[in-house]
Amino acid sequence: MDNYIDFKVEGGHKLSGTVTTNSSKNGAMGLLCASLLNRGKTVLHGIPRIEEVKRIIEVMLSIGVKIDWIEKNTLQIIPPEKFDLEGIDKIAAGKTRSIIMFLGPLVHYLKKFELPGPKGCNLGKRSIAAHLFGLEKFGIKIKVNYSSYSISTTKLKPAQIVMFEKGDTATENLLITAALIPGKTIIKFASSNYMVQDVCFFLQKLGVKIEGVGTSTLVVQGVEEINTDIEHYNSEDPIESMMFIASSIVTDSKITIKACPIDFLEIELLRLEKMGFKYTRTKVYKSKNGFTSLVDITTYPSKLKAFHEKITCGAYPDINIDNLPFFVPIACKAKGTTLIHDWVYENRAIYFMELNKLGANIILADPHRVFVEGPVEFTPAQVVCPPALRPAMIILIAMLAAPGVSILRNVYSIKRGYEEIAERLNALGAKIEILS
Repeated sequence: MDNYIDFKVEGGHKLSGTVTTNSSKNGAMGLLCASLLNRGKTVLHGIPRIEEVKRIIEVMLSIGVKIDWIEKNTLQIIPPEKFDLEGIDKIAAGKTRSIIMFLGPLVHYLKKFELPGPKGCNLGKRSIAAHLFGLEKFGIKIKVNYSSYSISTTKLKPAQIVMFEKGDTATENLLITAALIPGKTIIKFASSNYMVQDVCFFLQKLGVKIEGVGTSTLVVQGVEEINTDIEHYNSEDPIESMMFIASSIVTDSKITIKACPIDFLEIELLRLEKMGFKYTRTKVYKSKNGFTSLVDITTYPSKLKAFHEKITCGAYPDINIDNLPFFVPIACKAKGTTLIHDWVYENRAIYFMELNKLGANIILADPHRVFVEGPVEFTPAQVVCPPALRPAMIILIAMLAAPGVSILRNVYSIKRGYEEIAERLNALGAKIEILS
């Protein structure tokens, strides 16, 4: 793993120029886990070199998978003759919640095994009931231990599943499992978010028939075997597009953000329009994967006003759960009081209060809701990164707008999800020094 790293931020500079949205972290995690189904060679393009991806690759290597970076963001994956979980990298596994998506492919190759418990961001208790309740319908027995899961199965069967909740990784896990179970599986109340669609596109290329992609009902026609050489492109990251949008708003800047996956940003943009945000966008064009609709967005300095209703998140097509935190620094620049309701996580709203160290005026109503009073002028400070990706990133965004020198300590949380973020923001005119 990388050494302890800090960012020294000289804030107060306007951003300018053009940046291109990277491919998505969450899409990459789903595709990497789904690639374990394939007995042939898988080449995945657009895999970001971020800490989260590094951790899942370390786990894959530890169970016998051969993985090579053949280009900067292109991986070649070759499965072993037999998966060996005896030496699984428990430390790496414990650092990523995506480890639970190993369950879906491995049940097809191992009748009985132990899987380390998933972690990830420290955001309070996150239920995996949707995984467990769905997977048991296929005939999988799962025992939850203190730090691991014991999995066993005899004969897998297709199923009709009503999801306990619209979880993204849970839907991916059920899709991956169903892909190698011959017969028809129906998944109702499924997530239709971008990373789920990415897994669907990948499985379809592997010969799995899936109806209802982009809807809440997925019909999967599983196959006997998946053994084919395949190349696939990961789609662009709407959460990164939103991060750059927020950075431009908070620093009162004009920038152009290319390759924004518009279908997963439209409701966010509508909220911002109602707050007074000015921007233009190009006509739609397609991503390299042939499916995802992209636009280029140009932002303009805007005088914002607080949104008259609360801003909250939900399952797609609502405001993305990962995009909600970006509305906090944005609301700090809007005139009036904004109520932001983060109902999904038990702890994340508490991390929003860290912006008060930078001059924000935020009141914590309860563990899920904050009142943000604006406009404020951010001021420099020294802050330790919270152990959560998006809350850590909004602190960096606020520092960009705070005239003077700020220090952001231990940026591992940011590096989990953003590739070369300091370098890319510096290319737009930010002044971030990497301290190690």
